[in-house]
Amino acid sequence: MRFMIMGMAPKESEGGPPPKPEAFVAMQEYNEAAVKAGILLAAEGLTPRSKGARVKVSDGKHTVIDGPFIETKELVAGFMIIQVKSLEEAIEWVKRAPNVSPNGEAVIEIRKLMDVEDFGDEFTPNPEIAKVKYK
Repeated sequence: MRFMIMGMAPKESEGGPPPKPEAFVAMQEYNEAAVKAGILLAAEGLTPRSKGARVKVSDGKHTVIDGPFIETKELVAGFMIIQVKSLEEAIEWVKRAPNVSPNGEAVIEIRKLMDVEDFGDEFTPNPEIAKVKYK
């Protein structure tokens, strides 16, 4: 099973100073342990929402909204994609992660990535797309 682990950013981190060098080192060590365990598929930090954009689709029309997004209540600071056997194992990996939040508080969301099996027996994948396999 593949899971996306999303580190939520406190609002004060938006546009604030970057994490301290010790935080980068701690996260690098954690990521290296995940690589050695063979579970890490991807891990990235995200730039502030002020440097992003949203595309709103309504009645077939696309509207581009430049960041920052004022109505945002929760911000994703970064993410990892891991491949483990269960949600419980994903939770155990998250518990091992260092807390690099500038205010000392962190919220981490764990969501399973959907696989073909999640769509049920009636789903028939496109044979060309079905050739693509994940680790």
